[in-house]
Amino acid sequence: MAPIVYKQAVTRELSHLVVVANRLPYVIERREGSWRTRPASGGLVTALSPVLRDSGGTWVGWGGTLEEDEVDPDPLLQGESADAGFTLKSVVLSQEEHDRFYLGFSNEVIWPLFHTLDERCNFAPAYWDAYKRVNEKFAAVVRDTIARDSFIWVHDYHFMLLGHQMRALGVKQSIGFFLHIPFPPLEIFLKLPWRLELLTAMLAYDIIGFQTLRDRRNFIHCVRALQRSASASGRGRDVVISTRERNVHAGVFPISIDFREFAEHAASPKVVERVRRLRTELDGRQMLLGLDRLDYTKGIPMRLRAFRRLLRNHPELHRKIRFVQIVIPSREVIPSYRQLKAEVEELVGEINGEFTDPGWVPVHYTFRSLSRDELLAYYRLADVGVVTPLNDGMNLVAKEYCAANVEEQGVLVLSEFAGAAAELRRAAVLVNPYDIVGMAEAMVHAIGMPSEERKARMARLRRTIQQHDVHHWVRQFLDAAKSVQVLPPRAQRHRANGRNGSGPRRKRLRAPERTRVFRQAGTG
Repeated sequence: MAPIVYKQAVTRELSHLVVVANRLPYVIERREGSWRTRPASGGLVTALSPVLRDSGGTWVGWGGTLEEDEVDPDPLLQGESADAGFTLKSVVLSQEEHDRFYLGFSNEVIWPLFHTLDERCNFAPAYWDAYKRVNEKFAAVVRDTIARDSFIWVHDYHFMLLGHQMRALGVKQSIGFFLHIPFPPLEIFLKLPWRLELLTAMLAYDIIGFQTLRDRRNFIHCVRALQRSASASGRGRDVVISTRERNVHAGVFPISIDFREFAEHAASPKVVERVRRLRTELDGRQMLLGLDRLDYTKGIPMRLRAFRRLLRNHPELHRKIRFVQIVIPSREVIPSYRQLKAEVEELVGEINGEFTDPGWVPVHYTFRSLSRDELLAYYRLADVGVVTPLNDGMNLVAKEYCAANVEEQGVLVLSEFAGAAAELRRAAVLVNPYDIVGMAEAMVHAIGMPSEERKARMARLRRTIQQHDVHHWVRQFLDAAKSVQVLPPRAQRHRANGRNGSGPRRKRLRAPERTRVFRQAGTG
């Protein structure tokens, strides 16, 4: 199905779409003494821009300017809005709000907690206060932007309070939310000091999308433990959670990439030439590729330790393989990220110091951003893509690697804790990223995999990703959103049951006493 067909079909029924995300699809920055805009990249921009254009919609986000800059972003964005075909609306933050909301609560509380790395959390009360203020600020901008027939689609962990804040301002329109990162299990979520406020606020949305069944199941378990009056029914794609105030549809919508765009660009002459040059440098050696944003959730140190074990246990592979680890700079102002960078660089030095021979360096490490052509050339060249996060909502690098593998001779080694494993597990080589020995042997297995098996596995991976690309994700979420209307809870229950309220008996989710909650979570 051509993407343009279903985009038009969706937007005919959702006549005005408002997207809310942390960043706008254009970045405002100061260059050569003046403020200028440049396009931002990413799958979300690629997927949603045509839908917004068709609906005459609006994108609300932070454009990159601060109150202290004393610059009005709206005039700078007017020309970009005209070119994009939809309205861009910037929310301006103060430096303190940005630091405490984004660097603080979003990335020192929610990010580690939801990735089940709660020992890294910094539960500073000032971070929570800033998170609430910024969500309120975004809610006011959205309220002043929407039309009567708007559907509001809020994205990611930065705005879990936003639906509640908009309801408090009188917004009656349907509001959807998609969580791009994992949702943690109950025993982890309970550690959040503001757990009840956050969970209650999330139930102000009409539809919530999760990456995997596991994430939705964790969310429902938390509702069961912390909400005194809630019930749920349904199974499969759509579960309805009912509270006194409203019904919330909880669905599973795995995000993806623009498969066709990746595959076509990977086959372009510029990328082919880069591949040719890089292949000459490899001199016939097989290449294993790790490509990650700098983040402790990606499991880079454990991956490198697994490669070191491979070299120690399999000397016959010396000089025949090379590990290329590319790390994209990110959040270096946060101390834990600086520490991670130092740890990775130390490990690379140790491995190369132990195994380097004249004419052969086992690990090639790069710490910088890559151009799109460079990225695709590395994807195409890699005989083995090693994607081993400790926990991930989806991990689109795994899908990008497969889409760019146009010769279908690569092998994907994938963490079983990546959301992508739910879709790709049958053709990828799955590993436990905490198992150094198991990862080392999985790499050996991938290196020695026969060509016929490589092709069969990669063809299956690429077919899965092509059939469930990012346009399919948009369609699935918006199709589900079309059926969600702001109705009284009883009317919504009738709609969900489909038989005028005579559907299956709904399971009551009663909140236990507080002491029982802690016993259930194993914390007391």
